[in-house]
Amino acid sequence: MIELQNVRKTFLSRPALKDVSLTLETGKMYGLIGENGSGKSTTLKLIAGLNHPTAGTITVNGKEVDRRIATEVAYLSELDEYYPFYTVQDMIDFYASQFTDFNTKKAADIRSFMNLEPKSKIKHLSKGNRGRLKMVLTLAREVPVLLLDEPFSGLDPMVRDSIVKGMLSFIDLDNQLVLITTHEIKEVESVLDEIIALKEGDIIGHHNVDDLRFETGMSIIDWMTEQYN
Repeated sequence: MIELQNVRKTFLSRPALKDVSLTLETGKMYGLIGENGSGKSTTLKLIAGLNHPTAGTITVNGKEVDRRIATEVAYLSELDEYYPFYTVQDMIDFYASQFTDFNTKKAADIRSFMNLEPKSKIKHLSKGNRGRLKMVLTLAREVPVLLLDEPFSGLDPMVRDSIVKGMLSFIDLDNQLVLITTHEIKEVESVLDEIIALKEGDIIGHHNVDDLRFETGMSIIDWMTEQYN
């Protein structure tokens, strides 16, 4: 479980999050949506312990978040932060050496599913294939919380849907909580349990996806369009 209590984050004098309180439960897949600059990436970095809140508290499974929360959380950044001279397999081996929860058999299965050649140099991979590698490295960690920041960025639209559905087989939703930020709402709508909408650092909506469809008759995209206009 993740709990944010009255969390505020400012950069210099600019507020990125404004008094946000939120509870997320294990066994669910959450979509964190909003316009650019709404606070999505900031929220994930705070939960991952990469940034510290200006005010308020964040806990993961009862532990207050700091840098050591990496033992509970796997974080997929929207940025490329890998050694370009490594091969795909080198990077997998490096992660296995750094994280005791890293499942090398699972990593091999996900790599194969993602159609990544183990001997390919990272510096020669396309943006889409670097994105696939990031998913291999993140999903192969057997931790309670998966934080995925724009995991489908750069992927060919023709393969996004199959990758979204396929990655579900590598997530243990009985024991894991997944929080995704993405602009690719159409592809992930069918797999999300709940959505949380941010606007200018405030939560403007938190809904069960099925309830939202039943009560409003709208898809997530239609609902978002209404909220942000």
